[in-house]
Amino acid sequence: MKNKLVTVLFGAALVLGACGGNDGNESGESAAVDPDKVFQNSCASCHGGNLEGRGNAPGLADVGSRLSEDEIHDIIQNGQNGMPPGLIKGEELEAVTKWLAEKK
Repeated sequence: MKNKLVTVLFGAALVLGACGGNDGNESGESAAVDPDKVFQNSCASCHGGNLEGRGNAPGLADVGSRLSEDEIHDIIQNGQNGMPPGLIKGEELEAVTKWLAEKK
């Protein structure tokens, strides 16, 4: 009886462990990140919902033509002028950076 229970538990652990992969996305990035939604939640209050800029925060509608993707990433990660660092992190930072770099 104990052997059967151990066998069932071991088999269940193997099956459940196999389900924890990266869902076929080899890069490891989550397809669930919506950069526009992240921007609206974290950045739009200063940069405007349409990327038009507000007050001292610059417009970002054409930021990709002014800054490289690396420069955009650095500014979001480390802050600049009145912008505080670290407002977006991880895969959200990567997704928003790429999204903004395409704004030309």
